[in-house]
Amino acid sequence: MSEPASNATSPSNEFADRQRKLNELKEAGIQTFVGRYERTHTATEALQHAEKSAPRALEEITASPKADIKLCGRLTLMRPHGKLTFAHLKDISGKIQICFMQDFLGVDQYKLLRKIDIGDFIGVTGELFVTKHGETTLLVKEFILLSKTLRPLPEKFHGVQDTETKYRYRYLDLLTDEDTWARFQFRASLIREIRSYLDQQQFMEVETPILTSIASGAAAKPFSTHHNALDIDMYLRIAPETYLKRCLVGGFERVYEFAKCFRNEGIDPSHLQEFTMLEYYAAYWNFEDNMDFTEKMIQTVMQKLLGKLEIELVDRDGHKQLINFGGKWPRLQFAEIIKNDCGIDILAHYGDAKSLLAEIQAKKIMIEKAHTLGYGNLCDALYKRVSRPSLIQPCFVIRHPVDTKPLARRSDADPRLADTFQLLVNTWEVINAYSELVDPLDQRARLEGQVEAREHGDEDAMPMDEDYLLAMEHGMPPISGWGMGIDRFTALLTNQDNLKDTVLFPMMKPTSVND
Repeated sequence: MSEPASNATSPSNEFADRQRKLNELKEAGIQTFVGRYERTHTATEALQHAEKSAPRALEEITASPKADIKLCGRLTLMRPHGKLTFAHLKDISGKIQICFMQDFLGVDQYKLLRKIDIGDFIGVTGELFVTKHGETTLLVKEFILLSKTLRPLPEKFHGVQDTETKYRYRYLDLLTDEDTWARFQFRASLIREIRSYLDQQQFMEVETPILTSIASGAAAKPFSTHHNALDIDMYLRIAPETYLKRCLVGGFERVYEFAKCFRNEGIDPSHLQEFTMLEYYAAYWNFEDNMDFTEKMIQTVMQKLLGKLEIELVDRDGHKQLINFGGKWPRLQFAEIIKNDCGIDILAHYGDAKSLLAEIQAKKIMIEKAHTLGYGNLCDALYKRVSRPSLIQPCFVIRHPVDTKPLARRSDADPRLADTFQLLVNTWEVINAYSELVDPLDQRARLEGQVEAREHGDEDAMPMDEDYLLAMEHGMPPISGWGMGIDRFTALLTNQDNLKDTVLFPMMKPTSVND
């Protein structure tokens, strides 16, 4: 393994110095990697304890020590002053100041501090007092080394500055950047609150396969692998959709999954190849019921986590925007906003990719690999080019052409369209949803169209899925559901412009020892 960048660690001589201390401790018979330690308080609990019961004066403690507080954690600061050393001890709850006094510890124990470094894990026993500067501090009566740290931590003031180092060595970023720490605590809280809300609404959490024999569930290029025991090619799931719908065939009415998904596509700040998707499906809903539920769920979760429905975000041009999640969110027709934004009526070319592409080219709108796209994916690419960049405030974009949503129900009002919606916030697609297609004959015809598009070079088109069609033929109730990118929603609410900042250990190209 390669070492972190130079701003994340010290030169190798410090590594050697710490190894020397480790060996000296072992030679002295001192255990350097302890199996467990039982504390009485966390750092925050100790500080709260001091507020409730006034600490004794330092003189009283040294005269008759109680040593009734046991803490443990990582040393993040040490300030030796002759026979007195102040330090900071950090645990999951926060940090607390501790004090080592030679006259209180004893000469031999105090000398042992010379073998202790910033970053080491220690356990301390003592009593709380308040310094002349008013800081609650633990006067250490005894301490034990719990785990020796061989590499130095990044300097706290500057932390980890290099972005790649932050991603590659996230543990160092967490140790030195409180914003990073808070962001991942927020992500965990967000998932917990969404899960709680769904559970309260009679949804059941389930698990579906990650390895699948068909790359279905969404229009995207999959990662492929080979199953040696079965001697078949398999795929990492693109989305759990078709398996979750099978659950409804089996009699469940409301199901959800926080699912790891994989899409073998390009890298950019708003897309990850491995990401977390929340998908749910509810029987007897249509897409309008789903929009109402989505609005209420997000507003409830945001109010609980943030205490407000307005957040300030930075748009694509670097300008600050006040985003208001309150009230009813606008519902914008997909075809209408494209026509308003570029003058192209996609429905006038319904099902005809060739004529639609000709008009796109006539208007000099650049779309990558446009000639390889079928009608549906061409419509979607056009929308992303001309309309989505202007969608800042929360809104639902509804009723996409059927060819863009091969698993969505046709609209009763216009069979060229599907009963769909996407939630857009600050130009990001947060949710993709629809009334689900439950007609197996229509579904077969749609998938046949996807297969044809795939044969003409559209790599994102879906393959035929006979097993899913078989499930549909056993009967599905009316259904609506959606998928939400958890990484993307976290990035949105924490004002991050790169999804890697919301993933603890994002995928990175490996480095060699010589890099």
